[in-house]
Amino acid sequence: MRLHFGLGGKELMTLESIGKILHLSRERVRQIKEKALWRLRLARRRTKLEPLRIP
Repeated sequence: MRLHFGLGGKELMTLESIGKILHLSRERVRQIKEKALWRLRLARRRTKLEPLRIP
């Protein structure tokens, strides 16, 4: 995620260039990125619903 979106003041990178660094295919890097985004969205929903939870 950091490499793709340029977080931490670094330059944006393509999936292909990230794959070369990590020795993975571009498709595998894309799959990992999508799963990470899904997990972030899921965590965000959980925090919104937490106050509504019945103990």
